[in-house]
Amino acid sequence: MKNFKSHFVFNKEQRSGIFFLLVLIIIFQIIYSFVKTDFFNYSVNNLTYDKELQLNIDSLKQKSLEIKSVKVYPFNPNYITDYKGYVLGLSVTEIDRLHTFRAKNKYINSAIEFQKVTKVSDSLLNQISPYFKFPEWTKKKENNISNVDLSSFKNKTNKKERIVIKDINTATVQDLQAIKGIGVTLSTRIIKFRDMLGGFLDINQLYDVYGLEKDVVKRTFKYYTVVNKPNINLININTANASEIAKLIYIKYGIAKRIVEYRDKNGSFTSLNDLTKIEGFPSNKTDRIKLYLTLVK
Repeated sequence: MKNFKSHFVFNKEQRSGIFFLLVLIIIFQIIYSFVKTDFFNYSVNNLTYDKELQLNIDSLKQKSLEIKSVKVYPFNPNYITDYKGYVLGLSVTEIDRLHTFRAKNKYINSAIEFQKVTKVSDSLLNQISPYFKFPEWTKKKENNISNVDLSSFKNKTNKKERIVIKDINTATVQDLQAIKGIGVTLSTRIIKFRDMLGGFLDINQLYDVYGLEKDVVKRTFKYYTVVNKPNINLININTANASEIAKLIYIKYGIAKRIVEYRDKNGSFTSLNDLTKIEGFPSNKTDRIKLYLTLVK
């Protein structure tokens, strides 16, 4: 305990040293506080200065916009000066094109000609062309041209495209290729499918051609239909065997075999709709399959 207390016993010189040390610490703390406050005020002043500078910049921008928004009065575009072109928004190159054109003693007589010569954008032309002022004689000439163009346009529009509907059963590979979306492969596939059927009985059978998209089929309807139906031998569903039924392109041999088995078990078919009861039968094509079948007992 005595040793512990000895650490806190100081002589007169030591106590004086500690006192001066505390005084120095207090002085340095006061100096630090002043320095910190001045630095903060300096930073705030700097921020205030930047704000004023930004206001000046914004003011200059506003004045620039006011200069560019000079009110435009009607003018003849043949006499655009460099300054006038700048105010209107034309580039130096576009103004030079106009001056080069005028140097040949040529004149612009319409907004369309102005764009052809200067190659200005559509947006800029739409913005400045309402202010174009051409001589009166140019307006009369323009009206005469527009009347001729309008009359010729009316004659063209009045001539409706006359489409002659042809028979799909007599169409050739080359004929079908004239339809957009049908190339060599699809036209050949359509003819082959038609031959396997013995001829189209319904124009909607085009939907059954593999790879032929619906929009192309609809486009084909504008030019082709079934004019003359082919003479085909109907398949008697009540007497035909599986092989004979399977000759129909819509029915596979396995399904044809089930048809015969169903008939042997339940008796003769009384309605072609009964075929939909058979497993695997393509019910979505029943209407087209019916075209090739009969129920004669």
